[in-house]
Amino acid sequence: MLNLFRFLIALAFIAYGARAYAQARPPATTPPATPRPPAAPAATPPPATTPSVTETTLSTSREASNNQQDWHFIGNVEMDRGGDTKIYADDVWAYTGENRAIATGNVLYAQGNNRISAERAEFDTETKLGTFYNAWGLSTIKPPVQNARPGMIAAPQMTNQELVVYFFGEKIEKIGPKKYKITNGGFSTCVQPTPRWDLNAGTVILNVDHYTLLRQAVLRVKGVPMFYLPIMYYPTRRENRATGFLIPTYGSSTLNGQAIHNAFFWAINRSMDATITHDWFSKTGQGVGNEFRYNMGSGEGLFRATVRDQKATQYDNGGSLPDSQSYDIRGTATQILPYRLRARANVSYFSSIESSQLNNVNIYDLSRNSRSYGGNLVGSWGKYSMNSTFDHSEYFYSTTSSVLSGTWPRVSFSRNERPILNSPLYFSLSSEVAHVLRRQTNNDVVVDTSQGRFDVSPQIRYPFKHWQWFTVNSTLSWRETYYTRSYEPTNNPAVPPSKVIDEGLNRPVFIFQSQFVGPLFNRVWDTPNSGYAEKFKHSIEPVFTVQRVSSVDNFERILKFDGIDQYVGGTNLTYGINNRFYAKRKLAPGAPAVAREMVAVEVAQSYYTDQRTASYDPQFGTNGTTPPSHFSALVLSVRATPIDGVSATVRAEFDPKSSELRQVSAQGSHNWTNRIVTSTGWTKRAFVPGLAGFDNPAQLDHYINFNSNAHTVDNRLGGVYSFAYDVLRSRMTQQGVTAFYNAQCCGIAFQYQTYNYGTNSVSPIPLDQRFFLSFTLAGLGNFSPFNGGLSGVPR
Repeated sequence: MLNLFRFLIALAFIAYGARAYAQARPPATTPPATPRPPAAPAATPPPATTPSVTETTLSTSREASNNQQDWHFIGNVEMDRGGDTKIYADDVWAYTGENRAIATGNVLYAQGNNRISAERAEFDTETKLGTFYNAWGLSTIKPPVQNARPGMIAAPQMTNQELVVYFFGEKIEKIGPKKYKITNGGFSTCVQPTPRWDLNAGTVILNVDHYTLLRQAVLRVKGVPMFYLPIMYYPTRRENRATGFLIPTYGSSTLNGQAIHNAFFWAINRSMDATITHDWFSKTGQGVGNEFRYNMGSGEGLFRATVRDQKATQYDNGGSLPDSQSYDIRGTATQILPYRLRARANVSYFSSIESSQLNNVNIYDLSRNSRSYGGNLVGSWGKYSMNSTFDHSEYFYSTTSSVLSGTWPRVSFSRNERPILNSPLYFSLSSEVAHVLRRQTNNDVVVDTSQGRFDVSPQIRYPFKHWQWFTVNSTLSWRETYYTRSYEPTNNPAVPPSKVIDEGLNRPVFIFQSQFVGPLFNRVWDTPNSGYAEKFKHSIEPVFTVQRVSSVDNFERILKFDGIDQYVGGTNLTYGINNRFYAKRKLAPGAPAVAREMVAVEVAQSYYTDQRTASYDPQFGTNGTTPPSHFSALVLSVRATPIDGVSATVRAEFDPKSSELRQVSAQGSHNWTNRIVTSTGWTKRAFVPGLAGFDNPAQLDHYINFNSNAHTVDNRLGGVYSFAYDVLRSRMTQQGVTAFYNAQCCGIAFQYQTYNYGTNSVSPIPLDQRFFLSFTLAGLGNFSPFNGGLSGVPR
């Protein structure tokens, strides 16, 4: 109860609103008039006269007084004030000399789609303004769409269509064409006899298609007061985006305590806007942030920055957080430049790995252990292309251990493949110059292996495609690479070099490769009576690749960064067989049958004359941990799509020596008319005794993840359930359940989520439990947690 009281008190000092997005139209310009010769003066027409009240008013009877300046209309009075404005009442006194009228008994004021009903009304017959007593009215607005803010995906909103606003009050003053002042009243978008929610206030300024301002406002749900606001500003502009405060959000968690998030939206101009945010956490401090967006036709970008001031926090289990400051910057930008160039930039950078992993509730952001920034400039001119890349990436293995990698810069220039004269040969060329970043930090020990590299590689390709059932694709390339640094030789083959020296090294290498596909074997079955398919087809496709790499004598001295540096030498043979099953099915009644792949089973393995190649072959997922061997892992890959909406894939790698499973992964998904979407995954890195990289229990893992999203056709009712389970450690890493219900003009959504940080983590608590609650009010947007809560709820 105390926490709720604190929340209500904090919320009472927040002014908020919402924004609506649309394209603003530029002002129209009028061309100057063409001068004409003066004409003879024409007679001035008499001024137009407005029909009198007596001419535009119908009633059962009428009485005149004061020299017919005062009229009393009695019974079924209908006053037509021109255009789309009419007034209905039981009794009307019209004072024509004062342009004033008083209506009583079942008063109804109608202007377009707007209506005001009252017991009594006083209004100006010329300006059409007036005051209505004990009144209520109806008007239409287009509700704003509140986009997801930094770190938050909003809960489901009502459909983006025009809504009817119901407003009421002891006194409603019409002070403008579409502007009303309400005293001791309020408004709601629920127009049923008993509104599910309404906002009551001492004073309400309702400016239709612009804004609503309330003072001393109280939100009531089913007649029960929920919270109080001393002032509330709510933009309702139809066309332009509106600058103003956004709806505040609330959340709570074991780690941060209660949280209140406020934001201010600034519509700078048609091409850019900004959102300024403030976060308050009852346990861990506060933070500020900013989101800037722009779209200028030839370029667009989105940048977000947050700064967090974390206070020292002590938890009941004995854990603690220190006093610290941190920041997080994320963004992307693209820009089209002259001369067929395009520039891109990106940043995902944080100052503290602890803060980054603690202050994200999304499971993928929680496991985020890298920060980076960079950009590239690309261009293409016919058969030539250029790519200049700047990349700075740092990967953290712990709070004191990291590896920095990237290129600063890396400029490549290539000539696309083209035939050589009229021959069947094709020629291409690639080249690059790069400064490679490579630095490893372990506690206070820093090992810097950065270097400069220049590489050029011409290639000739000959494709043999004379037979459809058997093809051969052969390439011959030469690669010349120069490195500005290298490892100092040890002159002992049993001792690998480890000391980096500033001595250049040149490495030439020749590569010949031929890929054989076939002979292809097919068999077809006609099944006209099958309810599944008209025909089935089985295809067997052997695959064989031979690659010969010239000897690389100085391989051990090369500072290895990517695939360019990992040519070992020797002959490599890759062999495999592909089995594919096809079904010719009708996708829709009456439509022609179409052949589609149902199942594909592929098996492959490689043989190396030089055992060191097994540790660097990029075709296999375990190459980074594979010890030297003549044989690679045996890879089995299966994918299946038996029917629309159902798919599954399996990939497994087996160790050739021990015949043990190294690792396996499987994914599956099912989509039923987009109303129930389910996906699941399974990964396992197995224990293989005596195999380096697989015989250490600390390096093993075994996970299962699941996600299911279900909702009704009209999105009125739905929910999401997800979990990630660590089988090896027998613990639920993450689990969450979300449910929502939307009625005619309001809805409710909630989410319960748990995340298990484990004992060896930066978190002071092993388990963080979070609960989020969101109310969706038509025309007012929704109240949903800013920090990722309700992220699985469909919009």
